[in-house]
Amino acid sequence: MTTKLVLLGTAGGPTPRGSRFAPSQVVMVDGAAYVFDCGNGVAHQLARAGIPFSAIRAVFITHNHSDHNADVGTLMLLGWSGLRPPVRIYGPAPLGAMVKQLFDAHRYDIDLRVDDEGREPLPGLVEVNEINEGGVVYRDEHVTVTSTLVDHPPVHPAFGYRIDSAERSIVVSGDTRPCDNLVTLARGADVLVHETMHVPAIDAMLATHNGTRVREHLLASHTYSDEVGEVAERAGVPVLVLSHLTPSDGSVDDETWRREAEKGYRGRVVVGHDLQEI
Repeated sequence: MTTKLVLLGTAGGPTPRGSRFAPSQVVMVDGAAYVFDCGNGVAHQLARAGIPFSAIRAVFITHNHSDHNADVGTLMLLGWSGLRPPVRIYGPAPLGAMVKQLFDAHRYDIDLRVDDEGREPLPGLVEVNEINEGGVVYRDEHVTVTSTLVDHPPVHPAFGYRIDSAERSIVVSGDTRPCDNLVTLARGADVLVHETMHVPAIDAMLATHNGTRVREHLLASHTYSDEVGEVAERAGVPVLVLSHLTPSDGSVDDETWRREAEKGYRGRVVVGHDLQEI
């Protein structure tokens, strides 16, 4: 059994960047794909990574911020001709309504392609499962996926996920400030993919926003670059992958991200980049 992690998008925040796509990662196990978060461009990034839409078994959304869910329905719409049903989607409410509304918005195209191209109706290929608490949410012959509640105010619920295959265990934090639940979920795992923010660099990023309000949100709901290593150390994971980098405009170089994350952490730090395989 071969298990690999592919970082599809490593930027933090919903505004598109030239160098990084919005948050998403996929875990591949013996050719089956499990997608975690669907920021803008996820379908394009899957194609660039050489992962066919037919490989998608399930999609997991950590929380309902647009940089994590904007393309969950679009992935189904654009990958439609390759999907092998059922594709199961998991995440917090109102995920079911969101996917339905996206399909409704594209009803003309969907109906036309069913009639003109003989496709199976798209809504029937997709099964949405809303979750509101931690626990095992998915299991098949390749993986078991377990969720835990993380701390990302004011969004609730927000989840982190652990993917266990016979070969490896990978944890995806979602967006969270340092969180005991996530530490517990990650204990014994091989890889922790964790969001992080470099506080000294965010003010320049906020120059075009309502800086005070957005800054308050960022400081209250994310894990700082000099805190993330301690989270990984507490969990005892040997590899920490930094993703959902904030800011993601290149103003913070890899060496700074790495140096900050190494504070209080004895394992290996990987600064994530789009399409990187781990």
